[in-house]
Amino acid sequence: MNSKKIPDIIIGRLPIYLRALQRMKEEGIQTTSSQELGRQVGISAAQIRKDISQFGEFGKQGTGYNISFLIEKLSEILKVDRVWEVAVVGAGDMGHALVNYQGFLHRGFRITMIFDNHPSKIGQKIGDFVVQDVARLGEAIREAGVKVAMITVPASVAQEVADQLVQAGVKAILNYAPIKLKLSPDVQVQYIDPSRHLQRMTYYL
Repeated sequence: MNSKKIPDIIIGRLPIYLRALQRMKEEGIQTTSSQELGRQVGISAAQIRKDISQFGEFGKQGTGYNISFLIEKLSEILKVDRVWEVAVVGAGDMGHALVNYQGFLHRGFRITMIFDNHPSKIGQKIGDFVVQDVARLGEAIREAGVKVAMITVPASVAQEVADQLVQAGVKAILNYAPIKLKLSPDVQVQYIDPSRHLQRMTYYL
């Protein structure tokens, strides 16, 4: 399987399926159908079957999908059958919230370090972590071999931070700063801007 040939929109739906399957497993359900999974996530059964079949045949006609098996396979496809260490840059309100959020570990991610450049924040403890000086970012990330990072800094410095992360070996960035980053195509970037989503919703109110 060459993952580069799979459309990104399909890759984006796999975590939705995975989370729904994990909820069903927690409820003690052992098997499911594409119709039931579709009801859970609001996506048609035909689309779910088409998406999953891109990676192989994981279900049986008449019996549907074994939930534990499909969770295992989707986790392998998304490479979250292991735990990825994550660096956070920016120890403001969002940085605090991310470090204290307990849900990442169950999804295959563990925050292991946080950085900031403000003297009042450097050395401050957030949860189990001490905020490190961003001047040490490259060295610390290279030493730890971290490949995933989250940026929660102001837009004015986000590009500079992203460049530092990439130079240190980071290959995937979740960017909370409201700015489009200019990075090489081999670096995966996802954007989260809550205010933009709120503004999009209020148009319809």
